[in-house]
Amino acid sequence: MVSNAYPASARSYQNHINRYEALHQPAPGSRAAPGLAAPSVKLPRMPNTPAPASLIDSRQAAWRLLVTLGLVVLGNSSMYVVSVVLPAVQAEFGVGRADASLPYTLMMVCLGIGGLWTGRMADRHGLMPVLCVGAVGVCGGFVWAGLSGSIWGFGLAHGLMGLIGASATFAPLLADTALWWNRRRGIAVAICASGNYIAGALWPPIVQHGIDSIGWRHTYVLMGLVCGVGMLLLALRMRQRAPMVLLDASAVPASPGGAAAAPAPVALDRSRPFGLRPVHAQLLLCVAGVACCVAMAMPHGVIEDVNSIR
Repeated sequence: MVSNAYPASARSYQNHINRYEALHQPAPGSRAAPGLAAPSVKLPRMPNTPAPASLIDSRQAAWRLLVTLGLVVLGNSSMYVVSVVLPAVQAEFGVGRADASLPYTLMMVCLGIGGLWTGRMADRHGLMPVLCVGAVGVCGGFVWAGLSGSIWGFGLAHGLMGLIGASATFAPLLADTALWWNRRRGIAVAICASGNYIAGALWPPIVQHGIDSIGWRHTYVLMGLVCGVGMLLLALRMRQRAPMVLLDASAVPASPGGAAAAPAPVALDRSRPFGLRPVHAQLLLCVAGVACCVAMAMPHGVIEDVNSIR
């Protein structure tokens, strides 16, 4: 079973309780008035408390995976529709092929940069705030692009969608999914990642139909409303943080009194991922990521060549 899923949150929750009790403890030597009971106060719930470890591989994890898949399909829509509107945008703005490819380039660069920020924010504040910001970014980016008057405004709008939109529904959701599953972790992460490719199969024909029917500008505005509102509604289902996995009580050494010690979070040794130094492991992952996406970049180049021939 995976270990060390937010152990720091458990410690901070206990510190939160201790501080609250110390704050409401009566002063030394003071006594409550006769006949008066101590006021009952409800202990405030600390935000971002990890879910129980019993929820791993549970039905709730399966529903969460379904919600995650929907978020990935909606949040990554912008990566696949920009090539569909490229001919119409290029003709309307009167730009060359190199300038017309600027929006996609900006979006991909901002996606990589934004992933660092959204991942850090998800670790610190949980997924829901990051996903809500991502929903605003996707909605605002599509609407901005649909109302833009130049290729630069169109490109900056796609940069916004990559920076805080698509980046919020990629790495943070993959990491969160891995923490909710143990026996079926591999297939769960694969289902989450498949949302990116479902978006690539789903959105282009829909956008092409919209371009033929109402034009690319109205189609983009409608895409922003549908994807943004959909992401916001699904984000409300992602309040709970991932479970904190604890040691089984039977595996804990017995205390001198004969009773087993209380289960405690286990620290995961991250000093040598994959048996490598962290820098080497990170470098190999970066190379694998670039090599993986070369195949996905080829269709965009072919589409641009076909458009130039037309």
